Amino acid sequence: MAKTPTDIKSLARVHTQSAVKTLAGIMNEPSAPPSARVSAAQVLLDRGWGKAETKSEVTLRRVTAKELPDDELAAIAVGGGEGADAPPVDPAQLN
Repeated sequence: MAKTPTDIKSLARVHTQSAVKTLAGIMNEPSAPPSARVSAAQVLLDRGWGKAETKSEVTLRRVTAKELPDDELAAIAVGGGEGADAPPVDPAQLN
């Protein structure tokens, strides 16, 4: 019988202390490959302090469809729009 996600989480959490010790051991082992040491350090920091915050800047513009030029409406209609690499569409071809 398959384990439920809660059972699997509980089983995995039993190994938390050992896993953290293993990661710390890899991080502190001078003969370990640098990539392994960095990965272990990153995992430890992420678990202890949370992942680094990422920021995005978005500019929104609110307009009604009748305010948009025909070529922009056509681009939206075929799945394009601002920021999309849609080929130019002749609005006359959409009718």
